[in-house]
Amino acid sequence: MTITQTLPRSVLARSGPSRPVLSPPRAAVWERVCRVDDLEPSWGEAVLIRMRQIALFLLSPREVYAVEHADPAGGAPVMARGIVGSYGDRPTIASPLHKEVYDLGTGECFTDPALLLRTFRTRIVGGFIEIEFED
Repeated sequence: MTITQTLPRSVLARSGPSRPVLSPPRAAVWERVCRVDDLEPSWGEAVLIRMRQIALFLLSPREVYAVEHADPAGGAPVMARGIVGSYGDRPTIASPLHKEVYDLGTGECFTDPALLLRTFRTRIVGGFIEIEFED
């Protein structure tokens, strides 16, 4: 009996005809974006960082979410203008154009499972918001 383990495609790198090896882990880089006081609660703001448009949402003084600013349904850079809400205890953002509703933490789309909104980890350090990027 042979037992095989399937590794996620993102971890595999080829080093020969059929010898998968693990890729080295990517370093996380935290980029300072703005002060917490620069954001209005429950309103989105778009920022340009590392040549990416990111939408930030401040839900409380210690709760900040960051997502891709581009609408997954059509690609327009509008997510910062979306409507903040909730689905149970999960914070959400509704696209201002197509009205799809996304989980701010996971990017899961509640109205169309085929869509996914890219999310970024955030933290608050010394009153500043930082976003995590893979280097």
